Amino acid sequence: MKKPVVIATRRSRLALWQAEHVKQRLEALHAALAVRLLPLSTRGDEILDRRLDQAGGKGLFVKELENALAEGRADLAVHSMKDVPAELPPGFMLAAVMAREDPRYAFVSNHYDEIGKMKAGSVVGTSSLRRAAQIAQRHPRLEMRLLRGNVETRLAKLDRGEYDAIVLAVAGLVRLGLAARIRSRLGADESLPAPGQGALGIECLQSRREVVSLLEPLADRATTLCARAERAVSRALGGSCTLPLAAYAELANGRIQLRALVASADGKRIVRAEAAGDDPESLGAAVVEVLRERGATEILASLGH
Repeated sequence: MKKPVVIATRRSRLALWQAEHVKQRLEALHAALAVRLLPLSTRGDEILDRRLDQAGGKGLFVKELENALAEGRADLAVHSMKDVPAELPPGFMLAAVMAREDPRYAFVSNHYDEIGKMKAGSVVGTSSLRRAAQIAQRHPRLEMRLLRGNVETRLAKLDRGEYDAIVLAVAGLVRLGLAARIRSRLGADESLPAPGQGALGIECLQSRREVVSLLEPLADRATTLCARAERAVSRALGGSCTLPLAAYAELANGRIQLRALVASADGKRIVRAEAAGDDPESLGAAVVEVLRERGATEILASLGH
């Protein structure tokens, strides 16, 4: 490609780190390639007073970037996979899903080493219904409270004493050089991750075959298979930020091991399912079938789905 390749990205420091990471990988793979970033503001970054499910869901973080692709202002867009809706608009594709960072969640506090040692009534901040529901079920004595904003904003609110602890993605803290803030890491049994958690996805137009070819070497096979299985769960349940849904897959001995759950918003009812298989989409559908048998349909109905 003679012209510079343009990467559309959100403006947050974490999003810029992720886009710069892709830029460096592309320039290392293709010596003559020039790559530049196009930072954009998204609705998801601007709405800070409401949960994402109340503001319109996870598409809030990707729409402006997709507009830049459609209008030819950018050649590709870098997303956190957890922010990418289960269904892409016609004409768009995920050209590469990169190797996953640690998908766990970090317990961050200035007073406590771990969540189980917090006093009754302590305030825990999180932006996610999924995390809030799982923590509320295991630790009903704690008060869950909304926490929005970028990573630095959330840490500043913790340091001002607005929260006794906050829960953030390990991947984001590690990528920003803030791993020292992590007091402990919540295992998947404590807080099952979001579909795609910790992985980067690169989106482009299906018609841009030269861009697809550039990106192919960045794809990680294991992460791609696992993300496909997780997203199949989300797709089958109409998944968006509007429901407390978790799905996490691992590749073991060549087979995909998939765990998923659906929770009521208050965490008082959580249904879980797990299975193993070879085909990501079939596996996701099978796990959803078990979730529905165990009551997921009723939970979704109570949430207005």
